Amino acid sequence: MTPVELERRRVQVSGVVQGVGFRPFVYTLATRNRLVGFVRNDGATVVAEVEGHREALERFATALVRDAPPTARVADVSITALAASGGHGFAILPSTAAGADTAVLIGADVAICQDCLRELRDPRNRRYRHPFITCAQCGPRFTIARAAPYDRATTTMAGFAMCEQCRREYDDPSDRRFHAETISCSACGPRLSMPLDDAIAVLQGGGILAVKGIGGYHLACDATSEAAVERLRARKERERKPLAVMTLDPDSVAICTPAEQELLASAAAPIVLLDARPGAPIARSVTSAGPSLGLMTPYTPLHHLLLDGAERPLVMTSGNRREEPIAIDDDDARRRLGSIADAFLGHDRPIHRRCEDSVVRAGFPIRRSRGYAPSWLTLPHPARRPLVAVGASMKATFCVAHDERAWLSPHLGDLDTEPAARAFAADLALHLAMLAVEPELIACDLHPDYASTRWAHEQDAEIVTVQHHHAHAAACLAEHGLGGPALALVFDGTGYGPDGTLWGGELLRCDLTGFERLAHLEPVQLPGGESAIREPWRVAASYLERAGRPVPFERWGEVRQSLRVNAPRSSGMGRLFDAVAALLGVCERVSYEGQAAVELDWLAGTTHAEPYACSVEDGVIAGADLVRAAFDDLDAGRPRAEIAAAFHEGVAAVAVRVCELAEQPRLVVLSGGSFQNLRLLASVASQLRDRGFRVLTHCKVPANDGAISFGQAAVAAARDAA
Repeated sequence: MTPVELERRRVQVSGVVQGVGFRPFVYTLATRNRLVGFVRNDGATVVAEVEGHREALERFATALVRDAPPTARVADVSITALAASGGHGFAILPSTAAGADTAVLIGADVAICQDCLRELRDPRNRRYRHPFITCAQCGPRFTIARAAPYDRATTTMAGFAMCEQCRREYDDPSDRRFHAETISCSACGPRLSMPLDDAIAVLQGGGILAVKGIGGYHLACDATSEAAVERLRARKERERKPLAVMTLDPDSVAICTPAEQELLASAAAPIVLLDARPGAPIARSVTSAGPSLGLMTPYTPLHHLLLDGAERPLVMTSGNRREEPIAIDDDDARRRLGSIADAFLGHDRPIHRRCEDSVVRAGFPIRRSRGYAPSWLTLPHPARRPLVAVGASMKATFCVAHDERAWLSPHLGDLDTEPAARAFAADLALHLAMLAVEPELIACDLHPDYASTRWAHEQDAEIVTVQHHHAHAAACLAEHGLGGPALALVFDGTGYGPDGTLWGGELLRCDLTGFERLAHLEPVQLPGGESAIREPWRVAASYLERAGRPVPFERWGEVRQSLRVNAPRSSGMGRLFDAVAALLGVCERVSYEGQAAVELDWLAGTTHAEPYACSVEDGVIAGADLVRAAFDDLDAGRPRAEIAAAFHEGVAAVAVRVCELAEQPRLVVLSGGSFQNLRLLASVASQLRDRGFRVLTHCKVPANDGAISFGQAAVAAARDAA
């Protein structure tokens, strides 16, 4: 072979190519094709120079994208011809640092792979029962990355020097841990803070164990023990909200479809909401007697070891107090969780970024977090200037956007407390640094009292305000790559309207730049303001007065005058669900957001019922009609499940009717937290499709307020481009 027969090419790959085993993949691909040259991390990208015959170079270029590691996301490949220079072999060169103005895209955290799991349980393997076993294709990524490029020295593994055996594997191209930045073993890796057997004994004895995971602490206990679960609920002040369960055998406790089994076993390993299996060995208080169960499989080696030893399913819930962010710092965890946990199973590998577990139901995201973040979403209109959208107050997220890409943060929780507001600001600062973004635009909600809105107005940047329900609709349009126009049914609890009232049962005609309010639920007073959200009987009383039916004050123990005190008006669909739930005795006081609507959905189940009639006049939906019908049927002795079902179908029927009255456009978006109700969602969607409408629902971002920041970013980018 003479130099003249050879060609050399410089290949630059951008996207999520750091922390996903991309350099070892390139090395293997190049050597398989007998190419010479090198590969390295070059700031935010991976750069390779490859030299060989043209046919081999073409095979290399094709396979570079086609066969990329499963957790990689190739955005762009740039190829430049160079002069052939000869040489021998192929090498992984030291990385070059990213500039301060260079965005670096780190991969999401990945559940333990089957190869590592086999080694974890193999007594002959030197990593047998090593709680931090990983390889180039699995383990923490996003939560441990401190800086770029993604090398061991820029992660929280930097303090753990490799032993000789790990170093040999790291340097060996034939080893599957070749250039695995999280490589370690029991001799050189992180250490647990207490013996594993002692931690397992705490769980087996009915105790509560704080467990340090990938993106934060969990609180764990025996999911089969009523006493243990009730103790956890009491200490955490979590009265009724269902608790997540981690198990090695999902089929033994829940009914799983093949698609749900695939989700549970995926690299993202989210919590999946499933129908509980009758007679499953799970304490009743885990779900508060509801029909569904939030299940996840162990996604770290430490979780596997705990479940192997405990030999039972475990509750695995967020390590926080009510309305506080999940704990990630060891000292902070002991301070905040010390009165909840009986023992702490920590370790000495720091968590750099908090990231709670993701939640999925029937393929729809409820909470988009670990395993999915920080993968980007694509905006229909590129952000001409870098922008930050700060979202809402509940189920908070933020979104950083530049050009066509939008990075939606992991779930942050609610921002009503000072610790939560501080965590929001700290996590946003980390994101901005990672993406090298200095925002010129900040998009926020109209509500002046949201902590996120206050933060936005404190910054030195141009402010774009986006109405809450317009942001919901925009998020759904944008995730489908569309800009409108569309009709948007947006049903949720409450959101600030431009008229200063509380909206939430809306039909909008919109695109990404603006909206028109076509129809809405008739506003009712919320006696006691915020108290009405915590005590749905107050909303029920208000609706009953409007419906011309007697208010059972003796049942609720309050005086009539309370309906007139501090009573803002709201058109929220969530409040209508609250009213019917309270009327039926399902839930008169709530301990978590959305509880009344969730439990009313449980009551309705799959019961068949014809819809209640509901009138519409001049675009105003008379929700009191539905409450009146429910009251009369309850008084007549109709089964409560049938009443709940007729109410659900009545809401669906009137939603379809207002869309028919609007007629155009024939595209309808369904968004807002009320559309997490699968019965309502399915009924509205199927009826609209039967009438010739095209229907869009959420599939990449949540229908709830977790998507507000993405919608705000889409609106801000579209307006800035107009």
